[in-house]
Amino acid sequence: MRNGRALRRLVAGEAHWLWSVRHRHAECCREVLSLHREGAGVTLRIVFRAGPDRLVADGLWYSGSVGDGRGGLLNLHEPGVVRRFLDEALARGAVPPVRGETEIDGWPLFDALVSR
Repeated sequence: MRNGRALRRLVAGEAHWLWSVRHRHAECCREVLSLHREGAGVTLRIVFRAGPDRLVADGLWYSGSVGDGRGGLLNLHEPGVVRRFLDEALARGAVPPVRGETEIDGWPLFDALVSR
């Protein structure tokens, strides 16, 4: 069985990324997909907060699941799903070009991916 906290590697073109998925509690439950570009000091956190028609893993669903309550469901532990989120974030210019950390709302990306 895979360690859910271990960083996993993803290659996108010339760039190598390390990624992980975490469940967090603060003001509400949320799933956080973190992507770190190797050697660049760039971190992108894609955050999915629970809300109306915004469902995240909460003990009833499997870890890393995010859904819209209308049939759209993605598993953030699947490398292909992570790659699609990274590609969409890159296309939108959401990834910092130089050293730094950026946190973005994952739901607009989710909507774009499930509508295709």
